[in-house]
Amino acid sequence: MINHRGVCNGCLLSLVTSVCVGFGSNLVKQEPALAQSLVNKEAMPAAGYAYASVVRKTSVQSALVTKSKAKREQTLISEVRQLNSIEPPFNSTSYVLKVNRVKNFIAQLSQPQTDVVSVTNVKVNSTDQGIELILVTANSQKLQVSPKTEGNSYIVDIPNAKLQLAGGESFRQAKPVAGITEVIVTNTADNTLRLTIVGKQGAPQVQLFDSQTEGLVFKVSTTTSTARQPITTPEDNQEPIELVVTGTPDTRYQVPDAIVGTRTNRRIQDIPQSIQVVPRQSWEDQGAVNAIDALRSVGVIQAFNSPTNGDVFTIRGFQTSNILRNGLKDYTAGAISGQTQLANIERLEVLRGPASVLYGQGNPGGTINFVTKQPLSEPYFATSMTFGSYNFYQPTLDISGPLNSDKTLLYRLNASYISTESFVDFFYNQRYLIAPVLSWQISKNTKLSFEGEFRDQQQYPRTGLPAVGTVLPNPNGEIPLSLNTLDEDARNNRRSILLGYNFEHHFSDNWSLVNAFHVRSIRYRTDSANSGSLQLDGRTLNRTQQNYIGAPAADEEYALDNHVVGKFKTGSLQHELVAGFDLYRDISQFDQTMRVIGSIDVFNPVYGQPVGGLRSRMNQKTKNDQLGFYVQDIVTLTNNVNLVFGGRGDFVDNKVTNFLNTSANQSQSDFAFSPRVGLVYKPIQPVSLYASYSESFSQNVGTTFGGSLFQPSTGTQYEVGVKADFFSGRLSSTFALYQLTLSNVLTPDPNPNRPTFNIQTGEQRSRGIELNVTGEILPGWNVIASYAYTDGQVTKDERYIGNRLVNVPENSASLWTTYTFAKGNLQGLGFGLGLFYVGERQGDLTNSFSVPSYLRLDAAVYYRINRLRFALNLKNLSDVQYFTPRTINLVYPEDPFIVEGTVSWEL
Repeated sequence: MINHRGVCNGCLLSLVTSVCVGFGSNLVKQEPALAQSLVNKEAMPAAGYAYASVVRKTSVQSALVTKSKAKREQTLISEVRQLNSIEPPFNSTSYVLKVNRVKNFIAQLSQPQTDVVSVTNVKVNSTDQGIELILVTANSQKLQVSPKTEGNSYIVDIPNAKLQLAGGESFRQAKPVAGITEVIVTNTADNTLRLTIVGKQGAPQVQLFDSQTEGLVFKVSTTTSTARQPITTPEDNQEPIELVVTGTPDTRYQVPDAIVGTRTNRRIQDIPQSIQVVPRQSWEDQGAVNAIDALRSVGVIQAFNSPTNGDVFTIRGFQTSNILRNGLKDYTAGAISGQTQLANIERLEVLRGPASVLYGQGNPGGTINFVTKQPLSEPYFATSMTFGSYNFYQPTLDISGPLNSDKTLLYRLNASYISTESFVDFFYNQRYLIAPVLSWQISKNTKLSFEGEFRDQQQYPRTGLPAVGTVLPNPNGEIPLSLNTLDEDARNNRRSILLGYNFEHHFSDNWSLVNAFHVRSIRYRTDSANSGSLQLDGRTLNRTQQNYIGAPAADEEYALDNHVVGKFKTGSLQHELVAGFDLYRDISQFDQTMRVIGSIDVFNPVYGQPVGGLRSRMNQKTKNDQLGFYVQDIVTLTNNVNLVFGGRGDFVDNKVTNFLNTSANQSQSDFAFSPRVGLVYKPIQPVSLYASYSESFSQNVGTTFGGSLFQPSTGTQYEVGVKADFFSGRLSSTFALYQLTLSNVLTPDPNPNRPTFNIQTGEQRSRGIELNVTGEILPGWNVIASYAYTDGQVTKDERYIGNRLVNVPENSASLWTTYTFAKGNLQGLGFGLGLFYVGERQGDLTNSFSVPSYLRLDAAVYYRINRLRFALNLKNLSDVQYFTPRTINLVYPEDPFIVEGTVSWEL
């Protein structure tokens, strides 16, 4: 018989039998009413679908739970009453799930525990069979544990506990040992803690123990046992209670927390600002090669020349190169050091809107935090090889493990090589990446990590094509999109070396210190022609040639951050305080010439034109310094209301040394204060309503005609939104409305006698709505999607009032979704589909031309067998022509239809 929620009554009966095995015959004899209540047919639906097939032993996994303190004999129940003879005293299965607490079971049922237990630390130690995970608490006996498995995941909900770590309210460790993909401990509801252990090939086997000295101990074994034989331990000779539950595929796209929004690892739902996390699995499924490929699925738009020079994006209407690396400013990596390779990146965190309150000056549109891979405590090896169109190939290597017997010294090494040509004539690109990481657990409260990264880019570049003849009509016809207007000796080579460390120390369970530093050194040489204007005949393109004299151009970037995180109470209010200071310095130096080079016919190009005389030369050194002091407090006003507020003061200084004309030397210092305030209200646990106000600033270097220094540009944003979780937290969404205004924008002086001067009267505004969805819709069906409506325009200016902002579509949308078969004859087979729409965009601020909208279609097929995975990615399947606007009436044609195949192996 099937009850009103689709649960088999026979399954309920079998569940009672399994539960009673753990209770023993004494429980039946002494508490018959209690035993009868456990088979209440109305209690079962609340337990969820995971318990619907208890009597079916095929295609299920075991969650083994035991307790070391109670030693007792167990006997099978010989007789169980029928369901129709039992009175239903309970309306919840929360008691049924607490089978691991046999010793105190009756007391828990008669008087449910309501005290909230604080878990102050999470420890993960390696064992011969897997890992030992410890929830550190002084009151482990009070914890009410409800275990289940879903697919490859072993999940435990503890409804009377709260995780209170010094660094945030969640814990995450990827691949702690071979066979375990991830360990997550997080607060999923008010006074509810969830532990998730994700196995690689199946749900791990878990035994549970109480430790008087440490807390709640989970012994996790990565070895799958199809026979489901009981496991004994030296601490306890008892037979563990067995819960057999139906499995479903694990959720791979859902990442519940982020660092970028608060400098602490905090749930996204509790942050009053729009944040999306792009997990590594999503871009691996898409076959992403660079950051824009990975970020396309969350609606981030590529800006101008990022494939050639670096990572520059358009977010909320404004161009941004605000790049962080593990929370430290890495701005030169975005704009100068070349495109980021993804081999050593674990996830991307996208914070939309101003972020100066935490990170100092920057563009107001948004900030992207690149979170790198960290060392693992067990030996790990992975490699892959990708082949694709235009002679693309990319081998990768990822190895990790311990360097000593007690596993306090760990390492990780990622390496990658990319070589590719293009549909553009002469273009080629070779990129190397080597990224080592070393971590040292000095003590249980102190950890020190060292990180390095070496990048090398050797490239024959390309430049933009005229808008007339590509996106605008040309009387001579269409310019071939494969045309490269650069001369044969063009090059764009960049080499970058990064060295850094991260030091963490916990003074207590509530107070900790973080000290982090890195230095990035970049050398680059760009010797190539720059496209100019197209002459009136519609075919002759003016050009100039850029060369560096002597040594390559150099850029040195230094970033240092120190902050403390503290948790304390003032009366009934709970606080999480983040306070600190950071230092940032960027020094760039180059000696560059510009010469006239012969023009080129875009319909009949002749290369090797003679180079003309010197047009200009610039030999200078620029130094930018920034010192910032910041404080942020997250106040828990009630169980469902959080207040976030903070402020930051920045001292910035710019110095330019002109080696050709000392009278042109300049120096400018500014101070800016950046506040933020936000409120999060949860009317029900899966839903957060939020509102926030935040500001940003960016220094404007220079003076007016009268000699007055320019004030920093300021961005102000008002934002309201809703964040909601669906399907028991497997699917998350954010809906936001915002208005973002950039003030003190420099605009050309309207006086015709001052053609080289600016005035500071400009204002630009962007406002719109955004919707982002990430997670699992059904078992095996993952999705990451976005939609944005953006009204970006000039609101104050001497000439361009009402014009739309550059490269800002009014409508854009993206969808990437995959489905993988988890069982049956098709197990391991998966499919992916991507739709990416970008509306019409203006090519320049005068709105003299626009690039058309486009809809790009991607697809993928995967197959995994044990440790081997095959993938076939089809990009731009419909072969649409689309463009990215540059400047001065130039556009970049983007890639046509591309095929890529990948073979990867993991051990």
